[in-house]
Amino acid sequence: MAALGSTEILILLFLFFLLFGVERLPKMARAMGQARGEFSQGLQDIKDPPELKQTTDDLDRGGRTENTELVDRAKALGLDPSGVEENELKKRVEALEKTNGDDE
Repeated sequence: MAALGSTEILILLFLFFLLFGVERLPKMARAMGQARGEFSQGLQDIKDPPELKQTTDDLDRGGRTENTELVDRAKALGLDPSGVEENELKKRVEALEKTNGDDE
């Protein structure tokens, strides 16, 4: 297959302008660029899905999610995790674990 020369490219551009108009070509080019970006992102998600890392981390914790492990750690320290937000519970658990580690 022969490569397109500059004359052929100019003729094609002229035909595109004639068929679609000057206003629509930048919109079409932008839409094609966005579609290509979304396609590339989709391929990346298929190759390395974010759920896979989370699942691997859960398996490393013995099949427990991060929240379940946090609740178990809180209960082991004598904290009642019910009604406490996750971030606050995490702070309390880490503080107690740090103070318990200093005692040893």
